[in-house]
Amino acid sequence: MKMIKKMNYLLLLGLLFSAHSFAEYDEELAKSVGADDYGMKPYVMVILVTGDKVVEDKTKRNEAFAGHFANMSQLAEEKKLVVAGPLGDAEPKRGVFIFNTDNLETAESWVKTDPAVEAGLLSYELYKMYSSAALMLVNEQHKQLQKKPI
Repeated sequence: MKMIKKMNYLLLLGLLFSAHSFAEYDEELAKSVGADDYGMKPYVMVILVTGDKVVEDKTKRNEAFAGHFANMSQLAEEKKLVVAGPLGDAEPKRGVFIFNTDNLETAESWVKTDPAVEAGLLSYELYKMYSSAALMLVNEQHKQLQKKPI
């Protein structure tokens, strides 16, 4: 009986996977987001970490982080920043940026425009990344989901 259940399970999996069709492929969309033949593209992932400086002045600290969020919005509008978000319970790691470039130096120049990085409140680590080109669609989709400003 166990063997029959396993065979049925494998048959079902096979049917599900064989039902996938590449007929949905959209060449124009793939080209617009820079997808390769696998629907993937290179990026640079930035891990933001707690910086060396401590800013005791709450107003200055708040200004730096307000600038941090404004800078992220600007980079996203320029289609440089693809995805960003905080990391929970990962100290000293604080957040992630995924940049639309495969060049570490270019990504570094973009992350250095962040006021919280400039102030030394945040530092960073850079990594090359290969992922779905569909990430390029996140910012436009997010606009349709966002009810309140960050």
